[in-house]
Amino acid sequence: MIKKLLLLLAAYACAAGSGFPQSYYDIKDKTKQKKAFFEYLYPLIEKENINIINDRKFVIKTLGDNLLTIDVTSKDFIKLLKLKKRYKVKKLFDKDAYLRNICTVPPSLVLAQAAVESGWGKSRFVKLANNIFGQWTYSGYGIIPKDREEGATHRIAVFKSLQASIRGYLYNLNVGWAYSDLRKIREQLKANGKIPSSMELAQGLIKYSELKEKYVKIIKDMIINNDLKRYDDIFYNKVINR
Repeated sequence: MIKKLLLLLAAYACAAGSGFPQSYYDIKDKTKQKKAFFEYLYPLIEKENINIINDRKFVIKTLGDNLLTIDVTSKDFIKLLKLKKRYKVKKLFDKDAYLRNICTVPPSLVLAQAAVESGWGKSRFVKLANNIFGQWTYSGYGIIPKDREEGATHRIAVFKSLQASIRGYLYNLNVGWAYSDLRKIREQLKANGKIPSSMELAQGLIKYSELKEKYVKIIKDMIINNDLKRYDDIFYNKVINR
């Protein structure tokens, strides 16, 4: 009874606006539907990555060479405190620690995981909870998975929108303990003056699924087979031109 009630609450919270537009689900041609899937999600991913870039720029500007001039009563200082808390930075003025966690993820990697984790947007978690990536929560609110093991306490997180789901996913990769390898790979590539590629960062997803190495291969194959790197080109060209 309690499980059913939580499921109904989750469905009510997202109401009729959950999941992709009905026009997407009405597409019968699989090739066209896959293209529509990527085209619909890409702008949402771009928006969140640009927000991350803006936060990086803020950190670089605020934690520049003149730290002694920072006004602790200013809006900038308050924003810095919020970023410190959100991105789990231990030392307030550790610029490198901020930049290590406040960092973009290649759109191709996001799109590949979105397709795999959501079954091309058709999973019940997408339709009931706007949850594209199967993200968990340990709070008292969420959908209980049908196959959850006895004694487990996790639930499927409920998001207000697909946009919020993408935001939560990027945040998860940037601070979650399970993805420290991804962040280390990204940091090393950037230190060497390279733009981190989705194929390289995919190696850091080994803990995303119980499938481990097989999961990494599935993600890489999704990127290659659907030529998803073209979305990286679109994004980076736009960023460079900003």
